[in-house]
Amino acid sequence: MTLPDIRTSPQLYARIGGALYLVIIVAGIFGEAFVRNGLIVTGDAAATAHNIMSSEFLWRIGIAGDLFMHVCDVPLVLILYLLLKPVDRNLSLLYMIFVLVQSSVLVASKLSLLTPLFVLGDAAYLKAFNPEQLQALAYLAIRSDSYGFGVGLIFFGFALLALGYLIFKSGYLPKIIGILIQTAGVCYLINSFALILSPALAGTLFPYILIPCFVGESTLCLWLLIKGVDQPRWRERAVALAGS
Repeated sequence: MTLPDIRTSPQLYARIGGALYLVIIVAGIFGEAFVRNGLIVTGDAAATAHNIMSSEFLWRIGIAGDLFMHVCDVPLVLILYLLLKPVDRNLSLLYMIFVLVQSSVLVASKLSLLTPLFVLGDAAYLKAFNPEQLQALAYLAIRSDSYGFGVGLIFFGFALLALGYLIFKSGYLPKIIGILIQTAGVCYLINSFALILSPALAGTLFPYILIPCFVGESTLCLWLLIKGVDQPRWRERAVALAGS
């Protein structure tokens, strides 16, 4: 099926973008809050290993959900690029590149979440290690993913700074959403750099530092899904871009 040209159907693209964003938010919350937070016991490798192996299918569902979330990132970033290109073509492209780099980093990081399934299995070559060593290796892989997640969000933070500016300047999306998205970008950057530079500070800030991120991204998601863009204003900017 071929979608209509965005020049004739910007509202359709906005609604599809909102739906994709909603899938991403729900999948992200499920993987983090209901899978990993439910199975990982902070500082206890043995308990974490036991939880993962006793709920192996749930752990795999969490990984699959994360990967599907990043698949949705690709069409979403393209839609937002097309919707916001009339504001600033180069900045919209920069936003898209930042998000694609973020998604690449996070997808690569998900390999670390598969590692516990390997090292906690019953393969013959694992007999060279005692159970405590295997549990420690599994926990180390999980910790590696949490830092990979933080590194990926550095790129996403900069992407949201660009996206927020584009929304603020667009004239066909509410300025307040642009401000909320830029605030989310700053919070992501603070959280990620604190994780790298001062884990103790990051532990104090988390999860409160991510509340503005949830508010900003959820607001944009619901606005695209329910209201979309101001079509006359969007077409006015698109015609100006085409004539430049």
